[in-house]
Formats: sequence, C-alpha cells, structure tokens
Amino acid sequence: MDEIELPSAFIKQDIKTDPITEEQLDQLYNLSNSYEALFNKRARLYRERGLNNENLSEDDFEELILEQYTFLKRPVIVNNDQIFIGNSKKTVAAAKEAIHS
Repeated sequence: MDEIELPSAFIKQDIKTDPITEEQLDQLYNLSNSYEALFNKRARLYRERGLNNENLSEDDFEELILEQYTFLKRPVIVNNDQIFIGNSKKTVAAAKEAIHS
C-alpha cells in the first residue's frame, strides 16, 4: 500500500474492525467477475479447514469471504471501474500506473 501512494481521496477500510458487507462484496464481484479471484488461498484457515482439498464453487468463495475477513485477498483497490486484487509486483505496478496517470 505504501508503494502505491494512494491519494487522500481513496477510502481505506480495515476489514478486521469494519467487516466487508455483502453489498460491498457484490460490487467487487461485479468488477472482477469472480469470487475466486477475490479469495485468499494463502489464508491459514484455507488449509486448516481442508478447503484446499475441496472443489469450491463461486457461492462457497462468496460465503467464506463474508464469514472470515482473512479469506479476502488483500489489498483490493478500486479505481473508478478498475479493480486490483492482491500484492503481486505486476498488480501493484498496474494499480500505481492507473492511479497516478
């Protein structure tokens, strides 16, 4: 997040203390077209619950994200009609370019 240098107009939401709502998740889905793309498969609970051995549906991914904040891949940055999910170098560079151009 520091590398991207978000302008002050961006709203930051700490999903630990202010959980994502179903409406917000639906908005993210509309931009990404996939709950799986929003899902953090590196979350500790993903393996602890054996979810990595299950064939999860889009509905499952949606329910899990709403149930436990750690299942949402972070950060998620929405810039107008663009969405950037995760912190890979490619994603961070694309978000930075979109925000600062």
